[in-house]
Amino acid sequence: MPESFATLAPSPSEARIEVIETCTRMAVYADRRAWALLRGLFAEQALLDYTSLNGGEPVRLTPEEIVEAWSATLGGFDATQHLVANHLVHIDGERAVCTASFQATHRLATPHGAPLWTLGGDYRWELARADGRWLITSVVMTATWGDGNKDLPAHAAG
Repeated sequence: MPESFATLAPSPSEARIEVIETCTRMAVYADRRAWALLRGLFAEQALLDYTSLNGGEPVRLTPEEIVEAWSATLGGFDATQHLVANHLVHIDGERAVCTASFQATHRLATPHGAPLWTLGGDYRWELARADGRWLITSVVMTATWGDGNKDLPAHAAG
């Protein structure tokens, strides 16, 4: 391939697909416990905002810190499934914003209480293009509903 073709920026539709793919991979890699692949989706520092669920303040973490935290939490479940849909993407040069609806089901066999906790709401990702790929710089999860055993995360972490 001639060098001039290799350096061309992707068309808007190609970039949109790449952004959606990156955001979807975050959910898939977390569910499959593919921690090394998950780490590679994030920029050197990423803002994580899960305050709608946990309270507190948003945090800025390295990819290693994100994987450490998520593996400790999600890794304690027997299984998780994060479904994301209805992606809307806005691209402005080397920056992108993607929003999507989500439904996340968490399963953990427990002697007391239901084994499932399901959460629904919206994700908002901000991404930056670096070295020919999109990296996540920010994740905001807004939980709008939940059902089932809300105590499961505490059991999974313990």
